[in-house]
Amino acid sequence: MVKLLFDNLWSGRVGTQNKNSERRVFVNDDECPVRNVVAQIGDKWSILILFALVDGPDRFNSLKSRIEGISQRMLTQTLRDLERDGFVLRTVFAQVPVKVEYELTDLGRGLSAAVWKLVSWADEHHPEIRRARLRYDEDNQS
Repeated sequence: MVKLLFDNLWSGRVGTQNKNSERRVFVNDDECPVRNVVAQIGDKWSILILFALVDGPDRFNSLKSRIEGISQRMLTQTLRDLERDGFVLRTVFAQVPVKVEYELTDLGRGLSAAVWKLVSWADEHHPEIRRARLRYDEDNQS
């Protein structure tokens, strides 16, 4: 059952079966979904921006005030990256002053739902992870 689950999960290009082994081989190229998608959303800010936009469309300064610690430059770059990948839609309204809103696309909403499971798991297990880190650090002090 577990093998079947992983066979279905890894049926794409993420991990291909090595002919001489039971272990998967992970190709390090630009076609790999791990390198291409997960690395982008695994940065420091992307998931926070996606979750901020789950509430609905929002403007740049509102996002900046809701995501503590993000610089204007980093918010601009991350929004551009998310827009480029099809997760965020940027709409410019022709008015004075110009109004710009950001919102999740269907792809962005799907990603947010999938990532929410990981975030929920992390939230539930965070105390255990922190304890493991402390134990490790104590056991491996120089």
